[in-house]
Amino acid sequence: MLSFWLNQPIWLMFLILAAGFLISAALIYGLSFSPWTRSTALSLSGVVAPYFAALSVLLALMTGFVASDTWERQRQADRIVQSESDNVLAVYDLSIAAFSDMSAIRKALKAYVDAVVKDEWPRMSKGLLSAQADEALALLLEEVAKPEIATVAGNPVQSALLNSVLRIRSDRGARIAVNEHSVDDTKWLGLLILGLLTQLAIGVVHLDRPRAQLAAMLIFTAGLVSTLGLIAIHEWPFEGPIAIKPFALEAANRIMTSGLAP
Repeated sequence: MLSFWLNQPIWLMFLILAAGFLISAALIYGLSFSPWTRSTALSLSGVVAPYFAALSVLLALMTGFVASDTWERQRQADRIVQSESDNVLAVYDLSIAAFSDMSAIRKALKAYVDAVVKDEWPRMSKGLLSAQADEALALLLEEVAKPEIATVAGNPVQSALLNSVLRIRSDRGARIAVNEHSVDDTKWLGLLILGLLTQLAIGVVHLDRPRAQLAAMLIFTAGLVSTLGLIAIHEWPFEGPIAIKPFALEAANRIMTSGLAP
């Protein structure tokens, strides 16, 4: 259910969140000061302000936990992309440093980076994989694993090349895993429930002051929607307008292109 909300465009995500909390604020205000429920609401008066503070502390702790988890995934994804680019350049530099002709390896390496940047990256925003990138990576591994590489360049060079290509494959797998992670609904549900309870607490401690209650709930709602929305847009590192871009791989591709140019 919450996955549907988190998959919406940013403006719609904020709109849904704001609408939900504004509706709950209106309900709390209506139940507090409606003629039909006023007597019942007044029977709850006397709740002191520290009650609101206790819930707000729980909300702050839960928000910090969710924000830390979400932003750590964003940082992890960024590190994976940088590592993949570093390993691509490692293969390229090794192929240049070796005395034998490794142009086939460099062409296969560039074909893989092209497939990732031009085909796989756009697909990741839709949760899809690239068969083109799969084939390019398999061809690169096949080129590096050829026995003649060890014969001409030596076993240490081939081992270094194989290790770097295997790290590229590992980085790609990690990148795909981060992109395909499933949303933990329980953490977001707990956060939304605490937000509603804190909103309710604000209403309860302002039962005798209608305008103060309304102002307090609106200010709290604005802060809560802004905070949760900013956290939520980082839930998917490779999707949306703030998604991680393949800048590091594009830079590596430019280096290889200039090196392959006649």
